[in-house]
Amino acid sequence: MLSHLRAAIPTLFIVWIAMAQVAGQEDKEKTTALKDLLSRIDLDELMKKDEPPFTFPKTLEEFEYAFNEYRQLRHIKTGEPFVFNAREDLHRWNQKRYEALGEIITQYVYELLEKKCNMTKAILPVDPTDDEPTSFIYLSPDALSNPSKLLVLIQGSGVVRAGQWARRLIINQDLDSGTQIPFITRAMEEGYSVMVLNPNENYLEVEKPSKSSPLPSPTDPLDEPAEKRERKDDKEGKKKREFYEKYRNPQKETETERIPIRENGSSEEHVLYVWDHFVSKAAAKNVFIVAHSYGGLSFVELMNQREMQVKNRLCAVALTDSAHNIWLQETSKGTQDWMQQHCCNWVSSPEPLDTPLDPMLPDCPRVSAGTERHELTSWMSFNSIFSFFSDVLAAKEDEEAEETSNIVTTRSSSLKNKHQDL
Repeated sequence: MLSHLRAAIPTLFIVWIAMAQVAGQEDKEKTTALKDLLSRIDLDELMKKDEPPFTFPKTLEEFEYAFNEYRQLRHIKTGEPFVFNAREDLHRWNQKRYEALGEIITQYVYELLEKKCNMTKAILPVDPTDDEPTSFIYLSPDALSNPSKLLVLIQGSGVVRAGQWARRLIINQDLDSGTQIPFITRAMEEGYSVMVLNPNENYLEVEKPSKSSPLPSPTDPLDEPAEKRERKDDKEGKKKREFYEKYRNPQKETETERIPIRENGSSEEHVLYVWDHFVSKAAAKNVFIVAHSYGGLSFVELMNQREMQVKNRLCAVALTDSAHNIWLQETSKGTQDWMQQHCCNWVSSPEPLDTPLDPMLPDCPRVSAGTERHELTSWMSFNSIFSFFSDVLAAKEDEEAEETSNIVTTRSSSLKNKHQDL
């Protein structure tokens, strides 16, 4: 009996080793899956678990918001301002909801431009083909025909579109501070024609075509029977899926690609294109520009490209917290000198409105916008900008009147001398 047990010991030992190897292989697979999981997810991904669908209302009414008599966005039922954190601990969903509301606001501002300001769209490029993406700007009825004054509005960068200074202000403060409509109505009342540029509408976003399944690589074990490979792949895939779904269940966002708009693929290109095809062809004798933030950089780039044309047509430029840099943009000495005489930059500052500030670069005077908030600089300097334009225009008209008077005096003196000679 003892001899039989001794004979069986090697066999039992082999079986035990085999069982240990199987258990070790399972632990190894779990460890590999865990490492794979940790390499694929992060805190943001974990927060996507149980996330509501990205389906949001299409109108302000469906959002249950409206603008009141003070042009402030308020909830229809509660009268409260917009609440960003509609759902706690779901930042991505709240952000998507905010962006959906922002798109509605954009269309709402377009309607105001068309109905309240009586402006019309001009399509860009001016000669589009049937299948290419397009953009647009807004023109007042007399934008090209007004012989006296033209105001051109250029916004900053980001999600804002034609007619907006800052989406955040429209949603959280009011339409007056966040849109260009006060500038448009004031300008029209004072006899300006108006062009509203759209420098951030640079591309058409389309859904990417789905990728076809890749062909097997030469290293694939093609010598295995297809049925065996499928069973093996299904088994491994099922393990991984079950392991992952315990921790994450993210919503997949549609992958998109951008098709640039011809000759309007950036803010700089857009401003140059509008100058060449609209501003330069306008009848106005005096052209004025208000440019906010990155719009100021685009204006300086326009001067770099069309220096003499700009100097001959522009009367004055009001910048608000401009992002331009004459050194990085390599502007000429002539441009810098011209900007010192014809531009003023209202910048964010704790100082009172219109307080002169030390110039950082030798380009144009800097004064306080009366606010430390970048996005508010255009609205806070609203009255000062129009006063600046009026003063510059009055000085120009006085200068022209003096030149005309000198010419008349010279001619009269010349005729008198001729008469005495006779």
